[in-house]
Parts: sequence; C-alpha cells; structure tokens
Amino acid sequence: MKVIIDNVKYHVEKCGSGFPLVVLHGFTGDSTTWTPFCEHWGTHSNLIIPDIIGHGKTDSPENSNHYQIEKAANDLKSILDYLGAKQVDLLGYSMGGRLALTFAVLFPERVRNLILESASPGLQTEAERETRRMKDTELANFIKDKGLTEFVDYWEEIPLFLTMKRLPLTIKNSIRLQRLNNSPLGLANSLIGMGTGSQPSWWQHLHQLSCEVLLVTGSEDKKFCTIAEKMLKELENGTWVVVENSGHAIHVEEPEKFGTIVSDFLSSNK
Repeated sequence: MKVIIDNVKYHVEKCGSGFPLVVLHGFTGDSTTWTPFCEHWGTHSNLIIPDIIGHGKTDSPENSNHYQIEKAANDLKSILDYLGAKQVDLLGYSMGGRLALTFAVLFPERVRNLILESASPGLQTEAERETRRMKDTELANFIKDKGLTEFVDYWEEIPLFLTMKRLPLTIKNSIRLQRLNNSPLGLANSLIGMGTGSQPSWWQHLHQLSCEVLLVTGSEDKKFCTIAEKMLKELENGTWVVVENSGHAIHVEEPEKFGTIVSDFLSSNK
C-alpha cells in the first residue's frame, strides 16, 4: 500500500493479525527483508513493514532534510496515525534500529515493546559525530560518482558483513539484487540525513524509556555487543540476548533463532 506523508510517497507492506508490530529494515534494505517472517510473526502480530525513505519503493526526494531521523520518525508516526495504530511493538535493525529508538524517545506513549537488533543510540560526542558525518558524506559522494553497482561491491566487503560471506550463494545473490534495486540518490541522502553522525545522541535518554526493551546482537559482532552492554546499564527495563555464531545481520544469518527470540519476547510482554 502507499501512504503519502508531506508529499513523500511511502510504500508499506502489511501481513498477519494481532497487535501491531512495526518492523524497520537497515541501510540498503527494504520491506522484503522482513516478509520471510510474516508466516512466523503473523500468527501473533499484525506486521507493518515500511520502506524507509530513500529505500525500496518509497520516494527518494532530492532534499536531504526529508531524511533527518527525527523527520523520518515523525513520518512514521503519521503513517501509524493513518493506519489507526495508536500503540505498537517496534523492531528495528541497524539503521532501522536507530530510527526505532528515535521514535521511542520522541513518542514513548506509542511504543509497548522495543526490539533493537544490532543498533546504537548514536555517537556520544560532537567530535565523533563530526568525524562520522565527514565519512558518510564521502560515502554518499562515492555513490553519486561511481554508481550503485560499485557501491554495493564495496558495501559487501566491509568488515561489518564479513560473516555474511558464509551464507549460501542463493541468499547472497538475493540480498545483492535487493540492494541494487535501491535509488542511488535515496541511499546517498540517507547517509547524509540519517547517518549515525547526523542523528542526535540518545544515550542520555535511555533511562527514560519505560517500555520493555530487547537488545539482540550477534556474538561475532564485537562492536555492537560492546554497545549493547553499555546500553543495558542505562535501560530501566532492558534485556540483552546474544546469538552465537552470528554477526551483524542476525535475522539473515540465523533467521529461525531470531524469529523465535522475537516471538518469545513479545508473548511474555503483552
């Protein structure tokens, strides 16, 4: 389905029945990331799966201001208002996890449970954010100058996704094709507007979250395990699960385990 918010046409998939579960993909992903989970999670949840701005079938406007993470969170609120979802469970992976956390900080009354897969609250200092903004701008220019194929070639080789090389060739090819279906402008603007260096730091807000929060990381993703360990100390109602033999993209590398972890968490926190 299509939902138009502030002249931006959002693509939203829906499946299943039950309490609303909003699921947010990562950078270079789209809603098809989550459709394999419809059969499992759809037995207990009504999944709402948007393509985040600049990704998939959602528009990729030229103005990067549309992509600011607080703006994207407000757009998500408008989508949920349109769908009549007053309160939701919210799951986000990586970039989608940062957006999910932003939404939970800005609209805490709208979130019943929050699930963050391999996600962070942002960078704690302005110096760190400035350095990251420069790197993200360089990467955005790389996409604009070299094109999507060269960028995806590069993206597949970054250390964060090293463990994904163990996946079967058919799955790797499917992920690659999905990434190549994105808009170069959309990905470039997403890096500029919604990158880790551009968003506010939410570290000081973690203790204010009253909802149940589940952190999920892969044992081989040391960076995000360290982040999750720090986050857990700040959360009032936090739980952290480490999935063995997995890296950053747990839902792809260990889908059955991830699906069960999410279902068990939601069933115990109705």
